[in-house]
Amino acid sequence: MSHFDPDHVIGAEDSLRALYGERSPLAVHKCQPALDAHAREFIARSPFLCLGTQSAEGKADVTPRGDPVGFVHVLDDTTIAIPDRPGNNRLDSLTNILANPSVGLLFVVPGFDDTLRVNGKARLVNDPALLATMAVNGKAPRLAIVVAIEEVFLHCAKAFRRSKLWDPATFQDRKSMPSLSKMILDQTSGAPEDPAEMEKIDSDLETAYARSMY
Repeated sequence: MSHFDPDHVIGAEDSLRALYGERSPLAVHKCQPALDAHAREFIARSPFLCLGTQSAEGKADVTPRGDPVGFVHVLDDTTIAIPDRPGNNRLDSLTNILANPSVGLLFVVPGFDDTLRVNGKARLVNDPALLATMAVNGKAPRLAIVVAIEEVFLHCAKAFRRSKLWDPATFQDRKSMPSLSKMILDQTSGAPEDPAEMEKIDSDLETAYARSMY
């Protein structure tokens, strides 16, 4: 880790608050203990969220979750359910939830600069009746992440506007970096030097995506 002069490292909340000043009343009062009509509609429009978890030791992790619009089910004003689709079976988020149920969610809607944040406690649920409501292409998830909401609030647009995330003029050509397979192989066992062999590996990954999406 890079070295910094201790005088230039913030180590206490009072120093942090002094640096930034008082919170606006709206920033404090906008936090709600349950979903209202606006939060429900935001979730219904969202095809993507980021899920933040922590292990028992405090090791943090964030994973993306995406599906057709409205994939997160609102069970009641203080409970939502997120289907867990097939992945790489690392199970980082799921094992973290077993150890530490506190989670943070960030809901994103394409074209919206504002986001919705939800914090709460999660459980892993494999109730067949619930999972059946989450089936896509006839395939139900193995389990759902059910979150008991403790706090929900809308987040302003500054980050998305600074980044110009939805501005096509800022979009980068994916081909300007190596493929996912190539980068992972470079980091692990080594990628083949033969371009044709690498192309086949990339093609096989796309085939696997199509086969194992649900």
